[in-house]
Amino acid sequence: MAADPEKKDASESPTPLESKPELDDTVHVSRGAITDELALSKDGFALFPQPVLSDDLDPLNWSSVQKHTILAIIMALYFMFTYITTTTVPSFPALQAQYAATLEQINWTVAIPALGLSLGPLFWASPADIIGRRPILILGTAVALAATIGAALAPTYPGYMAARFFQGLGVSPASNVGLAVINDVFFAHERGQKLGLWVLAIDMGLLLGPLIGGFVSLAGHEWVQWLSAILLAVILIAEVVFLPETLYPRRLMLSEGKEMGSEAGNGLRRTKKLGWGNVKPLPGMKHPRVYDTLVRFVKMWKYGVVSVAVLTFCFGWYWWVLSVVTLVPIAYGETYPEAHIQGLLYLGLIVGTLISEVLCSGRLSDHIVVKLAKSNNNQKTPEMRLWLAYPAAVLTALGLIVWGISIDQGYHFMVGQVAFALFGAGIQMGNTAICSYVVDAYPMQTMATMTFYAVMLNMSAFVDPFFIVPWVENVGFTWTFAGHAIITAFFCIPVIAVLHKFGATMRERSGSPSWVNPEYEESV
Repeated sequence: MAADPEKKDASESPTPLESKPELDDTVHVSRGAITDELALSKDGFALFPQPVLSDDLDPLNWSSVQKHTILAIIMALYFMFTYITTTTVPSFPALQAQYAATLEQINWTVAIPALGLSLGPLFWASPADIIGRRPILILGTAVALAATIGAALAPTYPGYMAARFFQGLGVSPASNVGLAVINDVFFAHERGQKLGLWVLAIDMGLLLGPLIGGFVSLAGHEWVQWLSAILLAVILIAEVVFLPETLYPRRLMLSEGKEMGSEAGNGLRRTKKLGWGNVKPLPGMKHPRVYDTLVRFVKMWKYGVVSVAVLTFCFGWYWWVLSVVTLVPIAYGETYPEAHIQGLLYLGLIVGTLISEVLCSGRLSDHIVVKLAKSNNNQKTPEMRLWLAYPAAVLTALGLIVWGISIDQGYHFMVGQVAFALFGAGIQMGNTAICSYVVDAYPMQTMATMTFYAVMLNMSAFVDPFFIVPWVENVGFTWTFAGHAIITAFFCIPVIAVLHKFGATMRERSGSPSWVNPEYEESV
């Protein structure tokens, strides 16, 4: 029987079956599919999560236009997640002069918002599972907006640092809560593509930040923050107007019966039927305790595929992004002292990131998984997501080595741009592969897995600026970035290979977590 994945998309709509389909999307489908009726994707795999086919309030049934509008809002906020961190880099000399600070102290102004980004997911996750995604995203954006205005007006270095911390804290729900929204409105078989776009947003924020900041600083370095405030204000308006609640009591609605009529569940306020300013616990779900996010973060260390994959990526691979971004003014400062010209030197990173996402990232990951599943007795496994991590690590290492040599040897800046393109492509591809892997490994616990990922990712970004300048001063660019490349290639690749071979065994030994996302919990 032919089947398509999304109800209101002309090309993709779920098709019910009366028995379990021959092709299984994941081993977790049965937990979400409480009824006997299953819907299939166009490739013949059982959809996960299972939609409530006749309920227009189920986010999985919303139109493609509305789903992608929601995705665009989440991507915009995730763009700001890293944009606020790096857009000030070309203004370092002006900030040094204003606050009478050393270059190392100004480098810490990149680290401190990363600390807010690291701690924030632990703070926001449980409330988002209690009162919903929408109010948390709106509140976080409002906090970030207020902090950004504070950073623009800060008269002292400590005041500026405090504002930068709260910028990161306010934007931080874009990571775990933002991904939860994406999981609320899209099916698992679309995960690679949507996660690829989500990762693209954070990577482009990181890289476009210095480019835009360099030009804006021509009007005065305060305008770097004022532009960020304007962007956050636009996102805040979009959230208020176009972002409905997406946390949906899926288990309860599915359990009401195989044939959900249009009148079924009308007594339960959910998604679009919730009040505009609702901040009460959402009905129809068992909610976590406020401190459960921290408890689950600690418990996540037990689940080796998550902790090993995330720690390997964050502390053996991803944090080199901050090494590159923060050192561009030092590497090219004498040749190109103008801030706006330094901003243009990030173009290679941007081009490589975009090419990687278009050709070698999310959509390709989904395609690989489908092809491999069909040759594996029609069974998908999370480890199928890891194939793209190998070329990604190689590209990252090559880019690092070439860039380090090009600076010490004084090569033409275009050599550095080629190196940046390789590096950017590797980071984008690797980030998508690791995110998709940990989410596929525990699809019923996505809030916990992505909270773990977000905390560790930003903790690595927080630490990097404290050691990278002394490292370069001691051994030079060539050996600093050769060291980066050696760690990425000779540490990360073997660990990924171990996960690839033994990931299924590790998951079996770890057992299943004792909790699931609230939409899959039985209501009490």
